[in-house]
Amino acid sequence: MTRPVFRAAAAALLSGALLGAAPLASAQPVDFAGKTIEWIIPFGVGGGSDVWARFNAPFFTKYLPGNPVIVVRNIGGGGSTTGTNQFAERARPDGLTILGTSGSTQFPYLLGDPRVKYEYKDWEIVLATPTGGVVYTSPEFGSLKGLQGKKLKYASQGATSLDLVPMLAFKLLGYDVQHVFGFRTRGEGRLAFERGEVQVDYQTSSAYNRNVTPLVQSGKAVPLFSFGALDKDGNIVRDPSFPNIPSFLEAYRSLHGKEPSGDLWEAYKAFFVAGFAAQKMVFLPKGTPAPIVAAWRDAAAKIVADPEFQSTKGATMGEDNHAVGAEALALFRVGTTIAPSAKTFVVDMLTKEYNVKLGTD
Repeated sequence: MTRPVFRAAAAALLSGALLGAAPLASAQPVDFAGKTIEWIIPFGVGGGSDVWARFNAPFFTKYLPGNPVIVVRNIGGGGSTTGTNQFAERARPDGLTILGTSGSTQFPYLLGDPRVKYEYKDWEIVLATPTGGVVYTSPEFGSLKGLQGKKLKYASQGATSLDLVPMLAFKLLGYDVQHVFGFRTRGEGRLAFERGEVQVDYQTSSAYNRNVTPLVQSGKAVPLFSFGALDKDGNIVRDPSFPNIPSFLEAYRSLHGKEPSGDLWEAYKAFFVAGFAAQKMVFLPKGTPAPIVAAWRDAAAKIVADPEFQSTKGATMGEDNHAVGAEALALFRVGTTIAPSAKTFVVDMLTKEYNVKLGTD
């Protein structure tokens, strides 16, 4: 299901001016027959973004004019800024190169990380995919209260990656967590968990369903909470992909017996929205002609209507649909915007408590 909180915002963005792409370069019909399209994923193989791209690629082949071959190219490094910078610098506006971003790509952008050499506003959005995430631990702890007072380790891709959301969550819950930086993918973090090197981990919906559910079923992992979803009023509720797992808000209430508040809570909410409500997006580069943008957007809309996509997406991506058209644009704008106060709080926290200088973690 599509997160409904953005529907009103999307309705306000239906004008052609807002959704317009680059000026029409040619009246020739778009045809990708015999072409190979490169889908850049700025992460290593095996993480949630990689799984998401490889699931969607055959559907784009099916619905793009000429049924082109789509090859996923993984370019990890720099908290996803390396591959994204390459896309911004090198991608030609011919429809043959697309970029898949994640919250880990948006966070450095939002925080003003000097490694960021890209501008989201330059690109043409094709679709946005909200996603969820689940935090889990080993059976020796087994519950939210079981982690209290314990010294824990967490395998992190970096303080300005999507791992910022669990970092803020753990601080709100009062857990003593050492964040071990330097892991290249969430897949590597999961493997560290399986080896017993870390005691708490999280995976996005697609990677959790594929790689962690078997661990839970075999008694090797215990889910603690999902980050949750947003209802039509913007309230945090249970993730529809994980209806039997409490949301983070429920976890907080369970441990502390009250509602969260304060700067830390406001920062958590801001990065939760940027990192999950508008978590994964597909872009075409700056200057892409309008007919090519329209062909990609049309293919995205057809994917959402495809019965095979609808019947198989849950096991791989969770129950969220792609947002397309005006709704995708609304999600894009929410996910790449943050209040200055939240930005200041997080930058100060990273500097003072984790000795993190933006661009070096």
